[in-house]
Amino acid sequence: MSWMESMPDAGAPGKVGEMPHHRVARVIIAEDDEEMRKLLAWSLRREGYEIVEADDGLQLLARIMSAHRDGVPVDLVISDVRMPGFTGLDVLERLQRSGHREPFILITGFGDRYTHAEADRLGAWAVLDKPFDFDHLREVARTLIKQRLRRSLRGPEL
Repeated sequence: MSWMESMPDAGAPGKVGEMPHHRVARVIIAEDDEEMRKLLAWSLRREGYEIVEADDGLQLLARIMSAHRDGVPVDLVISDVRMPGFTGLDVLERLQRSGHREPFILITGFGDRYTHAEADRLGAWAVLDKPFDFDHLREVARTLIKQRLRRSLRGPEL
């Protein structure tokens, strides 16, 4: 049996975010609304993920770049679109230009066609319009982290 087959059921509290060798999946959440950011963080911590918070786009970019410099994996980024400093789209574009490919979920209260099209063009894995279902967000996060993990276990593609 592979380790993927032996992964705990998604409903098992505190185990979903666990990765091989007991590494916990790391998620960065960027949201300028403190209540929403804390709610997102609480919801995903319950899934067993390590959460790093950022309250604007500049802080988000700094946290991601710091993790890269330190060799610390970022397994998922969840970012509001409209924030002070850089928007979530700005951060996604900068990451794309620098070759970073973390799964990126954008959340927005202003989900017009342009925002969705631009997010798709820049490589966002999902765009969720506020208000969104937290169960759906957790399911999307779980799926993206598992996909990222599978790719990292295969090693670099030639």
